[in-house]
Amino acid sequence: MIKTTELYDLTKTAASPLLEKFEYPWEALSGIKDFIIGLGQTLDPAVYEKKGENVWIAKSATVAPSALINGPCIIMEDAEVRHCAFVRGSALIGKGALLGNSCEIKNAILFDGAQIPHFNYIGDSIVGYKSHFGAGSITSNIKSDKTNIVIRFGEKSMETGLRKIGGIVGDNVEIGCNAVLCPGTVIGKNSNVYPLVRVRGVIPANSICKDAGVVVTKR
Repeated sequence: MIKTTELYDLTKTAASPLLEKFEYPWEALSGIKDFIIGLGQTLDPAVYEKKGENVWIAKSATVAPSALINGPCIIMEDAEVRHCAFVRGSALIGKGALLGNSCEIKNAILFDGAQIPHFNYIGDSIVGYKSHFGAGSITSNIKSDKTNIVIRFGEKSMETGLRKIGGIVGDNVEIGCNAVLCPGTVIGKNSNVYPLVRVRGVIPANSICKDAGVVVTKR
């Protein structure tokens, strides 16, 4: 339930050539920057306009004048970037995806249709197809002691060798307002997280995380 193919429909992102190389999605995080630069150079200039160094924005996308976009970045067709959004770089914003008011994103992939609408931070993360973050919910991407992140599921654990991993969020996930995904959190597809919850470890697919450590299967 933590493998790339278990979490994501790879037909719903332009990042599929990167993600399909790896058994586990967080292994792709270190390659996002170079992947975006390579992909950007292949984009159709009839569809995408190059805006500064390594920034490609689809002509059908809507980007607020107040948004700050640093490269490398690709904003795909019909995506929307709203007022005062901050793209720090190494961000792939999928078709029809939304990056909203005062949100910040860096080193991350938003699948097609993903929605990050209000006051969210998405760092070193992957957000699946049509997944949605409620207002103020964030991914925390580094531990307070700065040690490498370990993915924990049940009594098992997996060393990642990475110091920064935010949220690995599967397809069709709903994150409630002001929830915090602790470093290395993995949320399976079609799951929900209630508002104000601190989430750690792995939440299985088709589940509801009602509180820290309280997870039930959807009926």
